[in-house]
Amino acid sequence: MSAAAPASTDAPVVALSGVRKSYDIGTPIEVEVLHGIDLVLRRGEFAAMIGPSGSGKSTLLTLIGLLERPTSGEYRLQGRRIDTLDDDALTRARLDTLGFVFQFHHLLPAFDALENVAMPALIRDGRIDAAARARAASLLEAVGLADAMHRKPSQLSGGMQQRVAIARSLMHDPPLVLADEPTGNLDTASSTAAFELMRRFNRDSGTAFLIVTHDPRIADRCDRVIELVDGRLAA
Repeated sequence: MSAAAPASTDAPVVALSGVRKSYDIGTPIEVEVLHGIDLVLRRGEFAAMIGPSGSGKSTLLTLIGLLERPTSGEYRLQGRRIDTLDDDALTRARLDTLGFVFQFHHLLPAFDALENVAMPALIRDGRIDAAARARAASLLEAVGLADAMHRKPSQLSGGMQQRVAIARSLMHDPPLVLADEPTGNLDTASSTAAFELMRRFNRDSGTAFLIVTHDPRIADRCDRVIELVDGRLAA
């Protein structure tokens, strides 16, 4: 199915109802990883997701990020039923609505910082036009890298590379950014700087953030902590 109701800016950014995820369905090793998740994330929330290894955090993040489909249950993104869309519509929804920050920055080494930030425009629109370059330059200025926008990733420190990645996640002003251990590969000072950047964008633009973290210092500084244990929400 490719048709769906338009998104609503008044609705929660994410609303999961009874979401389950299984792998190896129909085989002797079938396993259910998520067991009926009900979760709502609203615009402007700044939430942490915690839980032990194997609790299903990565699976839940990939489902919210539209990288996998739930086995059953309902997923609404800004009020729009999303789990029933075809692959092309799902990809478009992901590009238009979600930003991503990972533990490792995943910058493309052949491109400079500005081009890396503008990469979502190239993927979505097939080109980086003047407006996209201006937006990327503005974001790099906002993360304190105006003087480094023409440097390649190899010419940037780890903390600077992650600031580029944070800027890239905001290229299309998404209502939600999903961050998977975004400070896990950084030293304490760079970790604090990256967290404060995400916090500032959250406050200034109303962008919601869902941050998967094993760092209790990060979780304690978020407005809400979502705990996942054995594929179920514990708190």
